[in-house]
Amino acid sequence: MVSQGLIHDFEQMLGKENVFSSDADLQSYSYDAAVLQPVIPSLVVRPTNTEQLGQCVKKLYDNGIPMTVRGAGTNLSGGTIPDRTSSVVILTNGLTKIIEINPNDLYAVVEPGVVTATFAQEVAKYKLFYPPDPGSQAVSTIGGNIAENAGGLRGLKYGVTKDYVMGVEFFDATGELVKTGSRTVKCVTGYNLAGMLIQSEGTLGVISQAILKLIPPPKASKAIMAVFDTMQNAAEAVAGIIAAHVVPCTLEFLDNNTIVRVDDFTHAGLPRDAAAILLIEMDGHPAQVADDAEACERVLKENKAVAVHVPKDAQEKFKLWEARRMALPVLARCRPTTVLEDATVPRSQIPAMMQAVNDIAAKYKLEVGTFGHAGDGNLHPTFLCDKRNKDEFHRVELAIDEMFDVAIRLNGTLSGEHGIGTAKSKWMEKETSRGTILFSQRLRHALDPKGLLNPSKLVGI
Repeated sequence: MVSQGLIHDFEQMLGKENVFSSDADLQSYSYDAAVLQPVIPSLVVRPTNTEQLGQCVKKLYDNGIPMTVRGAGTNLSGGTIPDRTSSVVILTNGLTKIIEINPNDLYAVVEPGVVTATFAQEVAKYKLFYPPDPGSQAVSTIGGNIAENAGGLRGLKYGVTKDYVMGVEFFDATGELVKTGSRTVKCVTGYNLAGMLIQSEGTLGVISQAILKLIPPPKASKAIMAVFDTMQNAAEAVAGIIAAHVVPCTLEFLDNNTIVRVDDFTHAGLPRDAAAILLIEMDGHPAQVADDAEACERVLKENKAVAVHVPKDAQEKFKLWEARRMALPVLARCRPTTVLEDATVPRSQIPAMMQAVNDIAAKYKLEVGTFGHAGDGNLHPTFLCDKRNKDEFHRVELAIDEMFDVAIRLNGTLSGEHGIGTAKSKWMEKETSRGTILFSQRLRHALDPKGLLNPSKLVGI
């Protein structure tokens, strides 16, 4: 446990209002959005400037206390669950400054606690665009997005968080400030440490500032909803669109279970008898949008879409995309436990992966709602269950094991955007190699010899 003397030191450093030690407060920071056992930390601290952040890291390192950095806690793999009861949680939600938005050089500089959607809205005031849009963007933070390499609906065309990180400042395990990257388009000064910090899940350093690339927004867009009477036809259409070298901004998939439950909640007017729908959006120059939309509609019809619908106005288009964004929260209301996965495969393997998910759910007699970013191969099979029913939850665990085996066999990956944390660490060697695990552990030990930065996550230390 953390001593009273150390608690007093943190109160002097941060102010009593930013040091949390009551049972209720500690409970609040004992879990994340993964279906894992909570671990109650010894203490939670909340720096409100980057100097304090470095001081917190150094203080914990000097005292040999494990630390877990936490933004909004929306991550889905256990990455922000404390390692053990002796751990201290460092909150970054007090570091919310947008330090600079530069419309001439197309970058911004932000602290790690800036909320993703808030940042995107501020950037838009300068007629600029920050594309990464994780489903949790209304609450997730930039630091967490970088630590997990968050994706989102627009990943197909615009890429994910790593494609917009130009540089970072971070504190190493000892509290030393490290700077890497630049405000310039090109920078090869030293190791690419920013790349190393991306998707490191708080195991290699604590991000204090990020330089992010901005781009001009698209001049036009067009949305399409395609309706299918079989999931397989929808899957074939996804592969067909990519094979036709059409790259939509977004290409999203919802199965019937998800359609019905989302429509019950949102009253968006979704086709409730459809086996599956694809929600597609093109953007860019108006002429390119028109060409891509025409090519896309042709592929959809060739792949047996029973209806292809174009929203009549911006309001209808908004309702469709809002319905897609509500998929997870709506499914989460259906049963006591929601296990959301993100097995990801090459796009040509989407039909095989969708078939496998359905076969596995039937085999283990489980309810699943599948939605996701079909255009980049990133599916979100969502198992609806009750963890208190030990038999049912054991079947969920078996189903997930089998699903990951299929994804890896199809040359896919355990996680497209949710990270590894502790939830998926047991499968890491299956996808990579023993040498990969050992190399990663040696890297961690060299940078964090006491093993204090989120020690059990990813590959452990």
